[in-house]
Amino acid sequence: MTGRYHDDMSMDEIMRRWPETIRTILDHGLLCVGCPIAPFHTVDDAVREHDIGEVDLRADLRAAITRSAGTDTRRDLPDSLSAP
Repeated sequence: MTGRYHDDMSMDEIMRRWPETIRTILDHGLLCVGCPIAPFHTVDDAVREHDIGEVDLRADLRAAITRSAGTDTRRDLPDSLSAP
């Protein structure tokens, strides 16, 4: 499934829409997979709750979403996920 990322998406929606993000999320020490809070937490919420590096997580999510789409999706990413 493809589509556009937006900052209000829940972690659950991100993982469902772009399954390649699951490995990224786990690699960052987040246990969103199967978590009952994942449908309610955004990336901002997860970063704040787990005290992890926002810049690195967003960069890695951007890369996973791009891989998932099989194309360059930078045009579909908001500034918060776009490369600096």
